[in-house]
Amino acid sequence: MEMMGLKTGVIGAGIGGLTAALCLQRRGALVTVLEQAEDITEVGAGLQISPNGVAVLRALGLETALAQKAVRARAVELRDYAVGRLVTRVDLGHLPEEMRYYFVHRADLIDLLAEAVRRTGIRVRLLQKVEDVLPGEKPVARMANGAEFGAKLLLGADGLHSRARAALNGTVAPFFTRQVAWRATVPNTSGHPDVAQVHMGPHRHVVTYPLRGGALVNIVAVQERAAWAEEGWHIADDPANLRAVFADFGGIVPDLLKQVDTVRRWGLFRHPVAPVWHKANVAILGDAAHPTLPFMAQGAVMAMEDAWVLGDALAEAPDTESGLSGYQARREERVKRVVAAASKNAWKYHLSVPPVRALAHLGLRIGGAVAPKRMLSQFDWIYRHDVTAG
Repeated sequence: MEMMGLKTGVIGAGIGGLTAALCLQRRGALVTVLEQAEDITEVGAGLQISPNGVAVLRALGLETALAQKAVRARAVELRDYAVGRLVTRVDLGHLPEEMRYYFVHRADLIDLLAEAVRRTGIRVRLLQKVEDVLPGEKPVARMANGAEFGAKLLLGADGLHSRARAALNGTVAPFFTRQVAWRATVPNTSGHPDVAQVHMGPHRHVVTYPLRGGALVNIVAVQERAAWAEEGWHIADDPANLRAVFADFGGIVPDLLKQVDTVRRWGLFRHPVAPVWHKANVAILGDAAHPTLPFMAQGAVMAMEDAWVLGDALAEAPDTESGLSGYQARREERVKRVVAAASKNAWKYHLSVPPVRALAHLGLRIGGAVAPKRMLSQFDWIYRHDVTAG
């Protein structure tokens, strides 16, 4: 379809929303981003951008800028919690040179995308809190202050509690997974290498990796527990609580946790993939369409893939509705597979029966020694998938 001058509104200036704005603008759409905050900022913490996400940034001309802000990942190491002993190593050096994997601070990626948005002339309207989305021939986003924004196409990139998703699907209560996560960043005083380390313990694990040229270490710690915890990435907690839960962890973990002075905690909830992704010139992407647990490090990457495919599907289709149908058809099965894989992954890190854990770790150790490339090839379906290749 002819996208030149197509008036498009993108709700949300997060990773998915900004990427979608860039993908549609490069095909001629007239894009406005609606953001509820007073500025495009993200305090956040770290992200892992695997090669399938880097492919989108490369196609948008942003990989060089990413490399300047990020740390190139060399491996993923699985370690036993007690003394930090290495169980196995997934060497990312077995990937082709052009397939790069990065660790980046969420705020740095948001800044990179926001700079590109401003540079290309996409309009950004701040303090636009969308309360309702009305699909139709000319869909409307209705703000909390009563103002309205109308367009030919409205995209909901407004996250877990998406107003656009509710307009298309109604609301469904999420399921508490009985898992709670903390995240923090600390100075890299321990010389953390350019790898992601997964410290695996009974009913718990801690993931650590460097950010910002190795100046910081990102920490994500997960615990299984029955006590309910609120969902949301910005809920402050006492660092003493984090240290108490992981007090028996060894290796580098105690020194890292000792440095934590600010930490966020959130309950992990499982949301169903939305059955309806589009209707009457309104569509959703990223967490608004398919929230995923953080155990495959694919949430942000899936949003970027969505954004590219959405622009591509619209450009190839004869009209908006068939373009949006093509977008969902091309994305739905892949994201369902990623969501399912992430939902099943945590238990592998949380084995609690000592003989079972010892046997599982022995299997990983042997597998890593005998067939190191196979340890990585199990992720080919994720990492080697390049949505920009057509």
